[in-house]
Amino acid sequence: MIDLRAFYQATNPSKTIVFDNVEDQKLYIDFSSVRGGKIIEELRDNISFFSPYEPTCQLFTGHIGCGKSTELLQLKLELEKENFYVVYFESSQDLEMADVDIGDFLLAVARHVSQSLVDIKLSEPGKLKELLIGAWKILNSEIIGIKAKLPIGDVGFNLDGDKFSLSVGIGEITTRTKGDAMLRERLNQYLAPQKGKLLEAINTELLEPAIKKLKQRGKNGLVVIVDNLDRIDSRAKPWGRPQQEYLFIDQSEYLTKLHCHVVYTMPLALKFSNDYNNLTQRFPEEPRVLPMVPVHHKDGSYDEAGIQLMRHMVLARAFPNLDANERLSKITQIFDTPESLDRLCQISGGHVRDLLRLLNNWIQRQRKLPLQKQTLEALIRSRRNEMTMQICEEEWELLRQVRIRKKVGGDRDYQKLIHSRLVFEYRNYHGESWFDVNPILIESEELKP
Repeated sequence: MIDLRAFYQATNPSKTIVFDNVEDQKLYIDFSSVRGGKIIEELRDNISFFSPYEPTCQLFTGHIGCGKSTELLQLKLELEKENFYVVYFESSQDLEMADVDIGDFLLAVARHVSQSLVDIKLSEPGKLKELLIGAWKILNSEIIGIKAKLPIGDVGFNLDGDKFSLSVGIGEITTRTKGDAMLRERLNQYLAPQKGKLLEAINTELLEPAIKKLKQRGKNGLVVIVDNLDRIDSRAKPWGRPQQEYLFIDQSEYLTKLHCHVVYTMPLALKFSNDYNNLTQRFPEEPRVLPMVPVHHKDGSYDEAGIQLMRHMVLARAFPNLDANERLSKITQIFDTPESLDRLCQISGGHVRDLLRLLNNWIQRQRKLPLQKQTLEALIRSRRNEMTMQICEEEWELLRQVRIRKKVGGDRDYQKLIHSRLVFEYRNYHGESWFDVNPILIESEELKP
């Protein structure tokens, strides 16, 4: 007997598979065979095989919700097996994604690395401490009417003792600034002319000493994986430069000069920016793209291999302890017919989170098994209505062109279609990229032939 509540919780679209958890590992489905290549293996090998002793910098992108975080946690696990020390963190924990500056970013990296390496005894970082005390003075300035919560010199000190903690100091500053635009502006005005000094201090006082200590413990090196940078808002900075281009192109020197291995997620829209060629010139490797799981071919025909893997992703959440063949024999315990499951896979467009969201809502709406197709169709209609309300006539025309040409252009109108998940990117088995409209929209009146 299937526990409906457990099945509902297992389909939570916000849940990321934690590979340290044995039960979570049972939910992982390897889609690399249908996504045009083993992208995570490429990211791993660039570090562990081709350049284990020299810093590397790699970009990883794809639609929000397509499974990047899961793949990056898999990358973390594989690099740890190769004897690297890996620091993974979600940048949205520290940064206000609508207002990111390079100083904020560098502080976030320093915080999470120092926090992760708390058991490694490093010398007190003099330059970093000086920069943090300067920032603390700015944030507690009477000019902006803020009364100091701690004495000026106490930033970064725990209440338990008198030892300076870099992660505590940065945490105190980011906590103060993340939700306050005025404080962030003051902080960035202070850090902007000193970003070179900040980068040098992070390298010489944190990363290089840490790597030396890690190698003494038998590790091959340090890898920092920064997730959620793909969620940075596309709005313009006060001087007019779009924020995504500002961080990844204008400030690329600072992203690429950290003295350790780094992997960043990047907004997919930058792939279609007029500045994309500038981006590829500034980074040593072209961004790796995690495409949708193909549920149909470029000519519109059914993609059985992709659909099969999507089926297994769903069934693994209902029957985590069964093997693949046993799961397939249980489909009608969950769905009224196998066709209902295939309909769910097809309408998702191969977008992992969208599929789980639909399935999760389906379970919640019906509250009993087997799930009935008419309930799914009602949810699809509701979702289509929500999406179409936001689409203007110019965008409908662009979507019609995508349906015909299977391509997108490089202007901001197409970037918006990608960012809003109105258009999905796929890769065929030879790695060729092509595009199509989100299947939920394909059945709308505006796109019917």
